[in-house]
Amino acid sequence: MGAQAFDVVKKAGTEAPYSGEYNDFFEKGLYVDIVSGEPLFTSNDKFNSGCGWPAFSKPISEDHVNYKRDNTLGMNRVEVRSKGANSHLGHVFQDGPEELGGMRYCINSAALRFIPFDKLDEEGYGEFKKLIN
Repeated sequence: MGAQAFDVVKKAGTEAPYSGEYNDFFEKGLYVDIVSGEPLFTSNDKFNSGCGWPAFSKPISEDHVNYKRDNTLGMNRVEVRSKGANSHLGHVFQDGPEELGGMRYCINSAALRFIPFDKLDEEGYGEFKKLIN
């Protein structure tokens, strides 16, 4: 894990807007926690929010994420963490597209690893193929 990923997941840092590898990335596949490999989001739920970070409408399952009130920097936000590794992922906001459920999971690219659809079996994530179209 690189220095930026460590700063994000372990120190609740944030990558600069529009700088993350997955901000403008829309390939078919699965996004997992960079620390534990825990499956978090699919490409089906990724959308272009224009916020400068990858945005998702929902996680794969609520069983894979935890939420924590975050009042740092004078803001009232909800932090999103992976359940397995307790990695800081980003924040969730209630300003996402209504047709996708109204939520916007604003997630740091540095907290994620992308697994392309055609590599899911090889990487041990074949069971998630059915969630991605």
